[in-house]
Amino acid sequence: MKKYLLKIMPAYSWFMISAMLLFNCVTYFGTRIFTTGLRHYSIASPLDEMMPFIPFFIVFYILAYVQWIIGYIVIGRAEKQLCIRIFAGELIAKFIALICFIVFPTTIEGLRPDVSSLYGHGIWNELTAFIYSLDAPDNLFPSIHCLESWVCLRGALKIKDMPKWYTCSMLIMTLLVFASTVLVKQHVLIDIAGGVIAVEIGLGIAGKIAAKN
Repeated sequence: MKKYLLKIMPAYSWFMISAMLLFNCVTYFGTRIFTTGLRHYSIASPLDEMMPFIPFFIVFYILAYVQWIIGYIVIGRAEKQLCIRIFAGELIAKFIALICFIVFPTTIEGLRPDVSSLYGHGIWNELTAFIYSLDAPDNLFPSIHCLESWVCLRGALKIKDMPKWYTCSMLIMTLLVFASTVLVKQHVLIDIAGGVIAVEIGLGIAGKIAAKN
């Protein structure tokens, strides 16, 4: 098993990804220890309220997990220093998200529709309702979904000799994931910007640390 895993990615990549997965759980679930019972703020804009609810986009919201698996394997197979720098940037971005979740809890509860009663029981509605049942309408700013997809895209842009088709597919998928977060009422627009900014700060700090070593 170990030999098979090392054929996919080197040991240092598995270590970094394991740390990322662990810290993701701490950030997304652990912060609720501190924020449950606190006032949660809505940061929806008038444009968010005008956004249509398009349940079909739940497909791209779910496919984001596939994008992350592929994207992180590709980054994990990159040159060691670049791989560690990108993954370290992701961890820093996730730490920024953790601080935001605790200091400024947000919610989208008022924008989420009652899918079954208002839109019927089609497959996309059922999938959306299922995601709602798993994902509480909090810990929204910055969007972890957008954060992870942006890391995958930035990785594709940073790795040398990356095929254009792959970079383009990552760009298209990232934009679809961004759209899905607001069109299925999982996030508001500023959450997308927050995810992107957190990653850029994380990559910037990781790059400066790497330059000093």
